[in-house]
Amino acid sequence: MSEGSTHSVPQAPEWHGLPQNRFNPHAWIVGTPVIGDDVWIGAFTVIDGSGGLAIGDGCDISAGAQIYTHSTVERCLSERAKDIVRTPTRIGRWVHIGANAVVLMGADIGDHSVVAAGAVVTENTVAPPYSVLRGVPARVFEGAARRLAE
Repeated sequence: MSEGSTHSVPQAPEWHGLPQNRFNPHAWIVGTPVIGDDVWIGAFTVIDGSGGLAIGDGCDISAGAQIYTHSTVERCLSERAKDIVRTPTRIGRWVHIGANAVVLMGADIGDHSVVAAGAVVTENTVAPPYSVLRGVPARVFEGAARRLAE
């Protein structure tokens, strides 16, 4: 994995309880996500790489965003008889994820896409490049981000 940025990131004190990471002392990054170059991750984010997560180069992940690769729903409802379900998630290159957006496991978000603030991207959503995903649950508007890139 590359360094993601050229400046040093201050680390949260040990009593804070968050694992240290190279992006933001107030981001919780678990598992082993593969994170590209020039990625910015805001404070109070959850980045769950426990089920396989790839985040492409140049992404901005805004404050409060959450990206998941696992679900404990079946485990909980089965009184722990079932295992945690894990599914890889992919965030393409140059994707902007807005504040407080949630991306659930199995999502595949194409390059140059935008996940709007507060959107909830449901499990296994596929968005082609230059999509805008907005709403709860998020709807995919194919090609809608092209005008923002011009």
